[in-house]
Amino acid sequence: MRKRLMLLFVGLMILFVLSACGTKSQGDVVKDLNGKLEDLSGYKVNAKMTLKMGSDSQVYNVEIWHKDPTYYRVNLKNPSKDQSQMILRNDEGVFVLTPALNKSFRFQSDWPQNSSQAYLYESLIKDILEDKGAKFSSTKDYYVFETKTRYQNNKMLPTQEIKLNKSDLSPVEVKVMDTDRNPIVTVEFSKMKFNASFNENDFDMKKNMTRAQLGLPAMAKVQDPSFTVKYPTALAKETKLVGEKEIKLEDGKRVVLTYEGKKSFTMVQEKTIAKTASAPMTVPTSVEGQPVDLGFTVGALSDHSITWSQNGIDYMIASKNLTKEELVEVASSVQGDMVK
Repeated sequence: MRKRLMLLFVGLMILFVLSACGTKSQGDVVKDLNGKLEDLSGYKVNAKMTLKMGSDSQVYNVEIWHKDPTYYRVNLKNPSKDQSQMILRNDEGVFVLTPALNKSFRFQSDWPQNSSQAYLYESLIKDILEDKGAKFSSTKDYYVFETKTRYQNNKMLPTQEIKLNKSDLSPVEVKVMDTDRNPIVTVEFSKMKFNASFNENDFDMKKNMTRAQLGLPAMAKVQDPSFTVKYPTALAKETKLVGEKEIKLEDGKRVVLTYEGKKSFTMVQEKTIAKTASAPMTVPTSVEGQPVDLGFTVGALSDHSITWSQNGIDYMIASKNLTKEELVEVASSVQGDMVK
């Protein structure tokens, strides 16, 4: 009997050791991710990004290309609204392209190095590596991390959940959450290709603009310069709309909204007749400040203003009383047909 119990105990110990060998700790996975980051020469991946805005959601198809160390191409498309925008980084700088409007902006920026980017794999790894208090769990197929985000100008999205495939540590899903832990941004990845190869012109600004425009529907028709005025909903207490002025332009219309209070600001909305895709491409407009992800588009953030384009309309918010974080918050709330 005693011998039988000893054999049973030894068997259980062997089973425990074998099962433990197949289970990686948080430290093991972090070490593997660090090695993955060091060996990463580039990748291509597709994703679906869903943005929750109040009771509504917007869905974008995202194609991400990265060539080590600093070449990026992020192509965002909203299929339901036939919108597209591209973020491009090469040796000449960081560009934001809007092919349908034949517009391009150039930033002298370190994007995306010093901030979280939910759709960039290496950014997610950095978020995991830099958060020493990150939470870790493991399922049959996935490793799951909950980390702090590194958004420089958006403290409203402090945490994220990152799900990785156990087989190759590729990203599966990211949920970026607000202060109440509600998922605001969800990115679902597919078709990850590590160490992908690229052609010589894959990150060239002019080539990418031309390719994107070739895929657009005919834009020869003159667009209606009228538009519906949008109003921000994220307002500080006692900040109110006190003025709305419409200015007719030769090729469109401009509306100026004036908000007064402790956090006063001016908002300008302007729509002009878009150039056709067949028109010569204009020289990229140089923009001071940093590109900032507003969710539905990419804006340009400086010390006292933020500008962006959406649905063919140019927006600007300027204020000496709003911080950069507050500028981003107000800009992000300008969506849909808001009630004053």
